[in-house]
Amino acid sequence: MVRQVSFSAIYMGVLAAFVGYAASFAIVLSGISAVGASEAQVATGLFFATLAMGLCSIVLPALSRIPAAVAWSTPGAAFLASAHVLPGGFAEAVGALAVCAALIVLTGFVPALGRLVAAIPKPLANALLAGVLLRLCLAPAQALGTAPALILPLVLAWGAGLAWHRMAAMPLTILAFLVVTFLSVDVTAGMAAGGFGLPALEAVMPVFSLQGAISVGLPLYLVTMAGQNIPGFAVLELNGYAVERQPMIRRTGLASLLIAPFGGIPVNMSAITAAMMAGEDAGRDPAQRYWAAITSGVTYVAIAFCSEPIVALAGVAPPELITAVAGLALVPALVSALSGAFSVADRLEAPALTFLFAASGMTLLGISGAFWGTLAGVLVWVVKRR
Repeated sequence: MVRQVSFSAIYMGVLAAFVGYAASFAIVLSGISAVGASEAQVATGLFFATLAMGLCSIVLPALSRIPAAVAWSTPGAAFLASAHVLPGGFAEAVGALAVCAALIVLTGFVPALGRLVAAIPKPLANALLAGVLLRLCLAPAQALGTAPALILPLVLAWGAGLAWHRMAAMPLTILAFLVVTFLSVDVTAGMAAGGFGLPALEAVMPVFSLQGAISVGLPLYLVTMAGQNIPGFAVLELNGYAVERQPMIRRTGLASLLIAPFGGIPVNMSAITAAMMAGEDAGRDPAQRYWAAITSGVTYVAIAFCSEPIVALAGVAPPELITAVAGLALVPALVSALSGAFSVADRLEAPALTFLFAASGMTLLGISGAFWGTLAGVLVWVVKRR
């Protein structure tokens, strides 16, 4: 069976893993840090999230024989990056991560729950995602105003990569980030205390609360399902693959539940990297393209063991650089979400409310604007339709 592996599949799998990781690791770092994690906890969360998507990217394609690529929840990480620290600190955020993962597992056993999420009008789902992404996408422009010498090279590299090929935008941005970081700070001295082995793999005792579940756990579940799982399945089906959704949701949900105590963000089906590995670039024979997904999983597992030095490097870099990289990575997702949110000409008010509430950063009764925005949008949508 291994003899059937083509060079195209191996190349595309490795490329997809590096592109996927480079495009979003800064978002994950920002998300875990924003909810109160220490640097050691950020490294642990990054390690387990990377390991989980790597192992799932090996197991799911091997069982299904389709390029069922798995990624971490980039929209979920962006939502966490825009969230406030809960009263119970990182422990309460870990409890919310566990709630989100449990809801994903439950969806894998109760198809009606998945249909309920899919029944949320697409403009509202896109508006929620756009509102979550907006604050992080403003970071490059804000940082450019305060530290132009640091941020301008990143913006130029991102623009040059985008002009060449959209998949090259973030790798070139990461290269510019490394150059600027090494020129602006003493990286060697700053990373001297950090190791190059495994981070401290210590679990955090989760604290469960109604506020954490509604304010963080539920919106995180919604953006993960609507923002990645559903589009990920759609990409596979558009490429002619028969997908058994429920088993895959159960397995990624279980993996998310196992890594939640370590601060790992949820993992889910991938859309962008799946599109790379489900097409002809991953091999002429569609039945053998699942090897590309397996290769990406092996690559992710290898990258996971670099989590500690990556976090150490991010720790010594100017903070404006990290937020700028994260914001630039999310610009294409923001454009797509805004386009989808306002795509129905006679249904603009409901997604506008959802977008504004989610983007505002407001809280009411200790519950985030993402929840209130979704609720307000659904109510207005239903009333206007009737």
